[in-house]
Amino acid sequence: MIKATGWPIWPLLLASVIALAIIIERLMALRRARIVPAGLLESVLTDLREIGVSPVMVGNVAAHSPLGVVLAAGLRNINCSREVMKEAIEEAGRAVAHELGRFLITLGTIAAISPLLGLFGTVIGMIDIFSSQGVDGADPRLLAKGIAVALNTTALGLIIAIPATIFWRHFRALVKSFVIEMEQQAIALVEVVHGERTKV
Repeated sequence: MIKATGWPIWPLLLASVIALAIIIERLMALRRARIVPAGLLESVLTDLREIGVSPVMVGNVAAHSPLGVVLAAGLRNINCSREVMKEAIEEAGRAVAHELGRFLITLGTIAAISPLLGLFGTVIGMIDIFSSQGVDGADPRLLAKGIAVALNTTALGLIIAIPATIFWRHFRALVKSFVIEMEQQAIALVEVVHGERTKV
C-alpha cells in the first residue's frame, strides 16, 4: 500500500504514529486511581485532626497525586482566611488541569487534519489520473497509480481521524470530570477546616 501510494501517504503515517503514541500515553496517565485516588481526602483530614499540618505531611500529600497537589495547596494556607485558601486551591487546580490536558490539543489537531491530508492525497491522485491521459489514450500504469493514491490516502485519513476524534472527546470529558471531582474534594477540605462541615 505504501509503495503503491508513494509520498502522499507519509504525512498520514506520521500523524497515525503520533496519534497512537498520544492515545497510549493518555490512557496510562489518565487513570482514576492515579488522578483522584479514593480515600485521600479522608486520610488528609484524619492526619490533620491527629497530628496537624507539617511541611513533611504537606509534601507527602503533594507528591501523592494530582488531587494531592490541589489539597496540599489548601493545607499550605490553612491558617489563612477561607478566601485565600480557596484562591490557592484554585491556582493549583488550574495548573493540574493544564497538565491533565497535555497533548490533547495535538490529538485534536491530528483528528481534524487527517481527513484534509487524505483529501490532499486524493487531489494528487486525480492529477496523476489526468496526467495519464495522452494522445494515444491513458497510460495504464499512471492511471493505476493515480487511483491508488486517491483511494489509499482518503481511506487512511479517515482511519486515523475517526479513532483520534473518539479518544480526543473521551479524554476531554475524562479530564473535565476529574477537575470537577478535585474541585468538590478541595471545597470539602476548605469547609471542614473552617468549621462549616464536620465530615466529608
